[in-house]
Amino acid sequence: MTEVAEIAVDEQERPLPQRPARSALTDGPILRTLLSLAWPNVVALSAGTCVVIAETSYIGRLGVEALAAMALVFPTVILTMTMSGGAMGGAVASAIARALGAGDRERAGMLAAHALLIGISFGLVFMLGMLIFGPQVLTMLGGRGNVLAHAIAYTQVFFGGAVLPWTLNTMAGVLRGTGNMRLPSLLILNSAVWQIVLGGTLGLGLGPFPQLGMRGVAAGALIAYAMNISVMGWYLFSGHARVVPRLRRVQWAMFFDILKVGAIACFSPLQSVLTISIFTHMLAKFGTAILAGYGVGARLEFLLTSIAFSFGIASVPMIGMAVGAGRIARARRIAWIAGASAFVAVGTPACLVALFPDLWVNIFTDSATVRATSHQYLSTVAPFYAFIGLASTMYFSSQGAAKVIGPVLAQTARLIYISACGWWLSTHEATAQNFFWLAASSMVVLGLLSCSSVVLTRWGPREAKSAVRPLLSAAD
Repeated sequence: MTEVAEIAVDEQERPLPQRPARSALTDGPILRTLLSLAWPNVVALSAGTCVVIAETSYIGRLGVEALAAMALVFPTVILTMTMSGGAMGGAVASAIARALGAGDRERAGMLAAHALLIGISFGLVFMLGMLIFGPQVLTMLGGRGNVLAHAIAYTQVFFGGAVLPWTLNTMAGVLRGTGNMRLPSLLILNSAVWQIVLGGTLGLGLGPFPQLGMRGVAAGALIAYAMNISVMGWYLFSGHARVVPRLRRVQWAMFFDILKVGAIACFSPLQSVLTISIFTHMLAKFGTAILAGYGVGARLEFLLTSIAFSFGIASVPMIGMAVGAGRIARARRIAWIAGASAFVAVGTPACLVALFPDLWVNIFTDSATVRATSHQYLSTVAPFYAFIGLASTMYFSSQGAAKVIGPVLAQTARLIYISACGWWLSTHEATAQNFFWLAASSMVVLGLLSCSSVVLTRWGPREAKSAVRPLLSAAD
């Protein structure tokens, strides 16, 4: 009896998590809150597109071989940034949002500290992997001669500091998990500006600086990341953020809470890059003009995907907090509203470009052959970009609910679809137009399967009860 009494007293004295105070994220109107969280991300990610354009411009001044080298390393750089920012960054935001939704701020702080350990560890893995195997990877991708030398020079510097982008994006994920989208977006915008200035200055040797070529371009990016890590780190550890990283001891359960989403989510950008690589390889047989025309269209997809990312990453803390509080019906409404918003936000400009392709094509080329191919590609594929936006938001919404395997398997299905149908077309004397239709239909497949995975996946223990309530129940 004494032991039972002591246990009862201990349970009474132990502080229990409290439900968080009402806020826009947990109780406000969904669409208005979503838009307020999304627009800073749109601005920041648009700045990232400007970095790509600016780098292409001043690397071109280093010569055609340097430009080809940048195209060679671009997939590995994009993979690093999407894994650290979208996959693992979204998982970090999800874990922290779910902890805050359950009213457990102490757990959120511990998750933040473990997230930083994960980010640093992944950064070290990328660093060692690319420093050791980078030359072989670049050679497999087609690097030869001076092009390969330029690519290796960039890789040695950029991936030598791979811990920096992983740390920066992990910190951004922590802040986004608390619902703070403005500071990460402001710092990403600031990073983009400095990346353009420093990369151009060090790469081209402007002013008193020596021309460092591709090494200088990579160094400019790392310096920009380091500057913003210092600001974000001060904000997090000084107590200004809603969550302060605390590490009393390493707990594997904390790692698991993040990695059960992030480790699976990392397969999505990996498969996406692989899908693009396979499709590009299939188009290469049609010649340089076809490949260049496809490249012009793919740049538009890259730009519009950033809009979808903005809505998706904005939905993560909203859904995470709703799931943490057991409000599954509200979490699902957030997912569908985010998906519909991204579908419209991506589809509207895409359809406009499909009708008037010169609005986009004239920015990049005046070659009649390339323009004709770009027109053909955009008129066929651009109207279906909306499904990419829909799939992207379903992926992030599932991260918020910690149920990401469905959208990742949808990406797997798209990879298989592109590979199988592309092989069949290649053996039946198909035209480039047939491959363009393959790209368009694969986007529909990805969007519909991603939505189906959200419908079929159970998001929480209370869902069976909440499912009987009306979709727009005033209780949520």
